[in-house]
Amino acid sequence: MAMLEVKDLHVHYGVIEALKGISLDVNEGEIVSLIGANGAGKTTMLHAISNITPKSSGTISFMGNDITKTSAKKIVAAGLTQVPEGRRIFTGLTVYENLLMGAFLRKDKEGIEKDLDHAYELFPILKERINQDAATLSGGEQQMLAMARALMAKPKLLLLDEPSMGLAPLLVKEIFRIIKEINEQGTTILLVEQNAKMALSIANRAYVLETGNVVLTGTGKELIESPEIQKAYLGG
Repeated sequence: MAMLEVKDLHVHYGVIEALKGISLDVNEGEIVSLIGANGAGKTTMLHAISNITPKSSGTISFMGNDITKTSAKKIVAAGLTQVPEGRRIFTGLTVYENLLMGAFLRKDKEGIEKDLDHAYELFPILKERINQDAATLSGGEQQMLAMARALMAKPKLLLLDEPSMGLAPLLVKEIFRIIKEINEQGTTILLVEQNAKMALSIANRAYVLETGNVVLTGTGKELIESPEIQKAYLGG
């Protein structure tokens, strides 16, 4: 049984159909990437899974439970957390306070302390900036904070929306290295990413979205080697 199963999902914004009956699944332990041009429906897909965006029809199940109509808060409590596009960190709060916000549904004080330490191991720069206002961080540091904050919720499945957006190439490599490490430590990942080459290079499997439809699916390796994908997304 897949950890996450999306079946025949339709989403409308007014009269515009943003998702036209998409089905996909994510198995435990995988990194699954969603790639596609701007406006293909990638972010809409994540928002529909997290129930930030209303769905017209279709079903979504997580860990064997139907979450199609479950509230966003309960979805987080069930172990599904999203790192939004554009980071959306809490400015005016310190790095430490931002991390605690990620754990707001948890009551296990010792576990939270342990996970704070783990966050600082994954992202050493955050430990150096612990008492700084999050607004003073660089773009890359804010991305790391957004990821660390999501991990504080102890997700079973992490949804990442455009983690490399606006980052310098060296930082992009670092963010992808950390995504791989998070996955190796036991968190399943669904990744939406503009940088198709990086997204496919770390993915077990991937889906290609075009105007609200899945047009191709395969292993990361198959898609990276596909002439169609090279031409459309990898500048080949």
